[in-house]
Amino acid sequence: MESISRISSVLETARELTIEAAQSANSARSFATRPATKDLPFAQIKKLLDSRNDREILEGLRKVISMMYRSKPCLPFFSSIVKNVANPNIEVKKLVYIYLLHYAESEPDLALLSINTIQKSLTDQNPQVRAMALRVMSGIRVPVISQIVSLAIKRGCGDMSPYVRKAAALAIPKCYKLDPNTLPQLLEYMSTLLGDKQYFVVGSAVTAFLEVCPDRIDLIHKHYRALVKKLVDMDEWGQLATLRLMTHYARRCFPRRTKKLKRTETKGFYEDEASEEEDDPSAPEVQVLDPDLELFLATCKSLLTSRNSAVIVSVARCFLYLGTLDYIDSAVGPLVALLRGPQDIQYVVMYDVVAVCLLRPQSFVPFVGHFLVHSSDPVDVSRLKFEVLTLLFPHCEPHVKEMILSELEHFTRSANLDLVQESVRAIGRCAQNDSRASSRCLRLLLKQISSQDGNLVAESLTVIRHLIQHNPQSHTKTVIRLAKNLDSTSNPQARASIIWLVGEFSDVIAEENIAPDVLRILAKSFVDESEPAKLQIVLLAAKVYLHHLNLTQPSTTQEPHRTSQAAPPPPDPAYENPFREEEEEEEVEEDNVPAGSPAAAAAAAADPSSPIPTLWSHILLLTRYDTSYDLRDRARLYRSLLSNPRSTQLASLLLLAPKPVPHAPSPSESSKGLLLGSASLVIGVEGGGALAGSGGLPEWVLEGEEPDPGLRGEGGQKVEYGERGRNVPAGEKLDQVAREKGVAGGSGGANKDKSLDDWLAESEEEEEEEESGSGSEEESSEEETDEEESEDDSERGRLVGGHG
Repeated sequence: MESISRISSVLETARELTIEAAQSANSARSFATRPATKDLPFAQIKKLLDSRNDREILEGLRKVISMMYRSKPCLPFFSSIVKNVANPNIEVKKLVYIYLLHYAESEPDLALLSINTIQKSLTDQNPQVRAMALRVMSGIRVPVISQIVSLAIKRGCGDMSPYVRKAAALAIPKCYKLDPNTLPQLLEYMSTLLGDKQYFVVGSAVTAFLEVCPDRIDLIHKHYRALVKKLVDMDEWGQLATLRLMTHYARRCFPRRTKKLKRTETKGFYEDEASEEEDDPSAPEVQVLDPDLELFLATCKSLLTSRNSAVIVSVARCFLYLGTLDYIDSAVGPLVALLRGPQDIQYVVMYDVVAVCLLRPQSFVPFVGHFLVHSSDPVDVSRLKFEVLTLLFPHCEPHVKEMILSELEHFTRSANLDLVQESVRAIGRCAQNDSRASSRCLRLLLKQISSQDGNLVAESLTVIRHLIQHNPQSHTKTVIRLAKNLDSTSNPQARASIIWLVGEFSDVIAEENIAPDVLRILAKSFVDESEPAKLQIVLLAAKVYLHHLNLTQPSTTQEPHRTSQAAPPPPDPAYENPFREEEEEEEVEEDNVPAGSPAAAAAAAADPSSPIPTLWSHILLLTRYDTSYDLRDRARLYRSLLSNPRSTQLASLLLLAPKPVPHAPSPSESSKGLLLGSASLVIGVEGGGALAGSGGLPEWVLEGEEPDPGLRGEGGQKVEYGERGRNVPAGEKLDQVAREKGVAGGSGGANKDKSLDDWLAESEEEEEEEESGSGSEEESSEEETDEEESEDDSERGRLVGGHG
């Protein structure tokens, strides 16, 4: 009968499993065919939740969770669901816990009723149930249970299962947010979990440490080396947290040390005669790494092959801010390899590549081919690749430079306007970064002047203007060539740039001054020009007239007293009328300028055939009736400045002063101080500045103020270092062991002060004594046998004598 009942129970279990599988398959098929799940009535769901059959309870919970994630009201089911928290079925427990975490804040009183049952689950035999109960208890955001959660974390820290200890580590930040007064207790639990032997428990403990108390580095000292050893075995999230922690820890505990390289002189062939090191004052300084810091950086090298791109970027950040140039060079290849990933990862990684390239461009020179733009690249990625190419341009070989310029020239003919502008700007930055290639870049830009695209012409002229300002003496022919293109250039900004160049640099060589002729031609079409071009025409006219005044100034200064003390012309009655319109006042004043101005009269007297004063007066007359307030005000300023001969020097200082040479920095230069791998690096300063968690690294601790390195010994015990960073020879180690053995053996100071040479000498003496003592041992054995025989004879004689 017992076997029959066992068989029937097995069959019943198999039947239930078959029904559940069929229902799950049916629900999956219906979910794939129907756009939305049909909700059951409230009474029917409540009936399922109140059932005694686990299968019906599970079905009701699935319906409620489905409604909950579709933002349907599920709070009325709270009492019916919470009473199932004691159900032994683990699938039912999971769904109840999910519902409880979502609605515990809405019904704190009813949620407290389930705390006792959840506490009982902390002692369940299944570690998955214990971990889940701890996770749920810490997730119920009710401040009353903070002490209960703290005790549950304490129990979880000592659990035999690592999964439960990991859940305890993740519960620490939740308990701290629930009640900050529990911090002293949580610090003890955290210190215990940081020393755990399981790597995934330690990773979660580091995450909790960064959330709760990131400044308490005193808790890390005794676990430092254990954390570094477990770094390779952690999961990706634990590795990211540990790398971030160690970066801050290294800045605050390892001072930055440098030393000068020493010059080595070879004295002989043999090794003991080989070298003598001398200080070289001209030698560069190199960074000296602390042994513990070097241990961490050497461990990070193995993470460069990680499948997670964030881990590789974090390792590159550690090498960039902590390591030497060799470590940075080792991280460049894995960073470039991430560009073969999806476009979203490629976009973020390009910002990190640019940030590293700004500090160490030489490391990326072997990978310059990876930054050529593909047709499938988005505009933002292409822009960043152009920036990297311009940063690498000065460090490349000549044939590579030619390839980069050909690449940029190709994209000046692109149909995308953004790519055209970025490529032209990149050519200008290449010429700025490498003066030897400026002529080649200028020829490329001059080809774009005849283009039909006005935006391309305007952008090219802006870059050409910057290049000419670097060396105006060698670009006079370029200015003449640009002036000839005024007839075919229609873009307002392009025409304004050419006119400014003519006025600024055409007088470098006096016999090739084309500014008056250009001004004469432009005056004919002044009315049809755009406002930017008109502003530059007025500026050109002021410069041309000022040059004319400077040439005629000696003739005007022959009678300075007469010209300065001459009686002013009789006042016009119009100036006495306060209600006269402003335009009429300007007209009267303008009428008096050509005839009454001393400068104009002196200039006409010096060179009556020069048309420049007339041309200047014509331009002023045209601007008087223009609709632009800015243009009229600027013309009035120039007229007042040039009408008085005593202000000629001031006008020369304002208009003809040498302009500062423009410098176009790299577009990412403004984000140079942002942390590598942070979101702020992608968003930029314009996008809102530094975000939470993206703050900069602390400054290096000063030498002498760092914590005692002995605190990083095993178990937090101090480890006495000799010279830090010095390789201890094997002889010294053996001497130390010998001294310890001598003290332990009670041999006093004799064995304590023996060196390795003394021990070796003693061993040789012992061997010689053993070899020489083999013959003496034979003689002593013969003597011993003779003595024994004589003793036997005497004993025998006594016995015989006594018998007689």
